[in-house]
Amino acid sequence: MKNRHTHPSPESQDDFPHQPELNRFPDPDALAALRAWYQGVSATESVRRYLPESDQGSSARGVIGKLRRHLIRYALQRHRADLADVFRHPESGRSNYAKAAAQAIDTLRTLPQAHALIGDPISQWLSPRAVRALEAQGIHTLAALTVRIPRLKRWWAHIPGLGLAGARQIEAFFEQHPELTERARALIAVRDPQGIVPWEHLCVPAQLDGSQGSFRAPPNTCALAANNDYEAVQTWLSLHETLATQRAYRKEAERLILWAVIEQGKALSSLTTEDALAYRAFLRQPSPSTRWVGPACPRDSPQWRPFSGALSPRSVAYSLSVLGALFRWLIEQRYILINPFAGIKVRGASRSDSVMASRVFNEGEWRLIQTIAEGLEWSHGWQAAAAQRLRFVLDFAYATGLRASELVGAKLGHIETDSRGNHWLALLGKGSKAAKVGLPPRAYKALIRYLVQRGLPSSPDRCAVATPLLGRLNEEDQTGITSARLWYVMRRFFRTAAQVISDQSPATAEKLRQASPHWMRHTHATHALSRGVDLTTVRDNLRHASLSTTSIYLHTDEVQRASQLNSAFDDKA
Repeated sequence: MKNRHTHPSPESQDDFPHQPELNRFPDPDALAALRAWYQGVSATESVRRYLPESDQGSSARGVIGKLRRHLIRYALQRHRADLADVFRHPESGRSNYAKAAAQAIDTLRTLPQAHALIGDPISQWLSPRAVRALEAQGIHTLAALTVRIPRLKRWWAHIPGLGLAGARQIEAFFEQHPELTERARALIAVRDPQGIVPWEHLCVPAQLDGSQGSFRAPPNTCALAANNDYEAVQTWLSLHETLATQRAYRKEAERLILWAVIEQGKALSSLTTEDALAYRAFLRQPSPSTRWVGPACPRDSPQWRPFSGALSPRSVAYSLSVLGALFRWLIEQRYILINPFAGIKVRGASRSDSVMASRVFNEGEWRLIQTIAEGLEWSHGWQAAAAQRLRFVLDFAYATGLRASELVGAKLGHIETDSRGNHWLALLGKGSKAAKVGLPPRAYKALIRYLVQRGLPSSPDRCAVATPLLGRLNEEDQTGITSARLWYVMRRFFRTAAQVISDQSPATAEKLRQASPHWMRHTHATHALSRGVDLTTVRDNLRHASLSTTSIYLHTDEVQRASQLNSAFDDKA
């Protein structure tokens, strides 16, 4: 005859003191008593019939209640809150829940072994007595418990009500789950205002990495092998072969993931439309600024921050458009079900004449910039090689209209000379499109002068084909400079120029403080058109998809337009 009481029910123990019992599915006798109670049998009769040797100190109702709480805990340990909710109901009318409870029990029986996550409440894993003592000290999650426990003797002495036995059970639990310690410390460090790191160094718990995202599509229908949001985004980035595009898109995706994890406590695949609206506001003014904003510096620097300041409306619109494209692709791959950024607009994001004009140096400002650049060595303490490179960048970028990414990616072997003696630079532009950019005399002469200053042959075709157009100050390093370094160098120069003229021309000085390398491209297009270059020629050299894009630079010569209109409609006429 079967001995029903060989394995006592853990529910009969008030504090469930043995850790193996916490993670054990109730035995058949306990489940039989619970099923009988759901079928309308009284608690007293159910316990007397199936659990006659249960704890005599507990009432029959108490034993049934412990059974339900144990199943709730068992479900939560396996992160099935939906099954836990089945057993949360008033005692009255329990027969209405009998079918759902039976189905939940059958499902729970088949679930795999529980895996603790760093964000789990301690009540899911520890005894009620230990939980009461820890929560009284403000410790509610495994993450908080892990970082609060120094691995020293008698760490529990300052926690009233815990004691040696409870402490040993907690230590045994963490020995069974060693991965919790490292994940907890990484997450707490990230939440420190000074601890924000690039996403490749970010370690997040499973509930925030997207492996259990709220809007994840069924895994068996997904076209991606990605296990979490980071891996899915990396696959999306790999679709774009141009490094400049990858960097630009990575920046937007990285900012969102960091914000979602650190500020919202959510995975990328759990974001709602309300979250997307909050992110739009965040981009306009990243805060707290000490956590999110800082000067440009390498990604491995402790001072690295995702933002250098608040974004303009156009930059916010660009960011949201990139993220919208990311989510659309994730939906197409059946990785996610919704696009939280769909339909979100940004006021003031359209290109206006005043905005474009503010990013162009007029003829007088450009001459002033060149004058300041000529005296960098003796007036402003720049190293000679750095000043020479800066002057080359100004002349070459101004005369060609190249993007910053194209400048740093160009090699001397990409320069060609046609049968008529015209010089061209072959490159891969935006969207990996092959193109040629004209090198007018100003650009080519600046290049020859710069080659001589670098100690290289005075003709590009006599140099090694892989020699970078922009060299490092240490010419023994043949890798060239990065886009981030070029941005820093140009910004340093613009700030220097702003300081020089701040007293004589405060407005121009403020303009220089806002300038970036891309302003050279705007200035090139504007000056070319104002000097009579055909609109289609400027379009082709800038490699715009349409004339409408190039025509935005036509408006900027307002002085000439006003002069011609004044002459035509003089009040003396």
